[in-house]
Amino acid sequence: MSQKQNGAEMAWNDNNNQTPPELDEVIKDFKNKFNTTFGGGSSNNTGVSKAAKGSFKYVLMLAVLVWLLTGIYIVDPAERGVVLRFGAFQTSTTQGPHWHIPYPIESVYKVNVEQVRSAEIGFRNSQNSYSGGVSSESLMLTKDENMVDVNLAVQYKIADAQSYLFNVYNPEMTLSHVIQSVIRQVVGDNTMDHVLTTGRDQVAQEVKTASQSLLNDYGVGLLITAVTMQDAQPPIQVKAAFDDVVKAREDEQRYINEAKAYANDIVPKARGASQRLLAEAEAYKSQIVSKSEGEAYRFTQILTEYLKAPGVTKERLYRETLEEVLSSTNKVIVDSSSNSLMYLPIDQLINSSKSSRSSTSVNTFQQTPSGQSDDESVLRSRENR
Repeated sequence: MSQKQNGAEMAWNDNNNQTPPELDEVIKDFKNKFNTTFGGGSSNNTGVSKAAKGSFKYVLMLAVLVWLLTGIYIVDPAERGVVLRFGAFQTSTTQGPHWHIPYPIESVYKVNVEQVRSAEIGFRNSQNSYSGGVSSESLMLTKDENMVDVNLAVQYKIADAQSYLFNVYNPEMTLSHVIQSVIRQVVGDNTMDHVLTTGRDQVAQEVKTASQSLLNDYGVGLLITAVTMQDAQPPIQVKAAFDDVVKAREDEQRYINEAKAYANDIVPKARGASQRLLAEAEAYKSQIVSKSEGEAYRFTQILTEYLKAPGVTKERLYRETLEEVLSSTNKVIVDSSSNSLMYLPIDQLINSSKSSRSSTSVNTFQQTPSGQSDDESVLRSRENR
């Protein structure tokens, strides 16, 4: 066991005592291996050189194959591929796998044409938070020579990938300049009240239409999808006074709406009441006319009968009138030949039976002939005739 350990220690010491090879020897060894591989050896190694040349051919073919495979690329559904040949536009490809001549002959740029991008005019957003306005972009002069502070949010996407990449150096900056130019023109053609109140949507639509027309003329390759007026207000120096004006205008509109609501409530009621009064008047008119016509006809019939028998007609009229008059009185008429008469209050019994039918009362009184009324004397004198 000790002999083995001693032998190993001696071998390790011999290796450590060896000096590293010289640099010239390393370079010479590398040259020999290179010449052997690529056929640069002596005439005695002709077979080895031929084998090396055959290996180099296969290596070259493999390298060419790998180079050709690098030309395969895939375009996503939302992208467009733009192929350049020596830096010049060659073709545009849609979604799916494609192949182009590999670099450095051809190159491919992939552009997302479905992504909706945004631009801010007059303000800047930092991670979805408002970071303040840009007065150089937002302050504008209106038609009535007032200053307004307008902020616009623009949404757009790439409509033509070739135009977007090659026609304009910086399409986003061009879009921003176009929007600023158009919004100043539109605001300058309208009054301050129109821009700040009722015309906000109209201003945004005009900006979108005019800006898209200019972008098409420049060939930027962008399509504006939406323009939204984020904020429109007067400068901070006059904002308090303008807020008072806006509040007064809102109060005016509120009062107008309340008056219209009251009118819509009261006018139909008045019209209904007038129609009811007209209908009642027509009904009263018809009733009176019909009653008058009936009385006239009755008088005509009585006159005819009176002319035939005046005495009988007079007596009949007298009795009918007397019956009508005495039917509403509570007096009892007795004959002069009777002494005292006990009677029940029939009229009270009738009334009480109609109301409750639960109790009756009996009252008696005695009336002597000397207690006769003037009406009874008149009735008796008329009967004696």
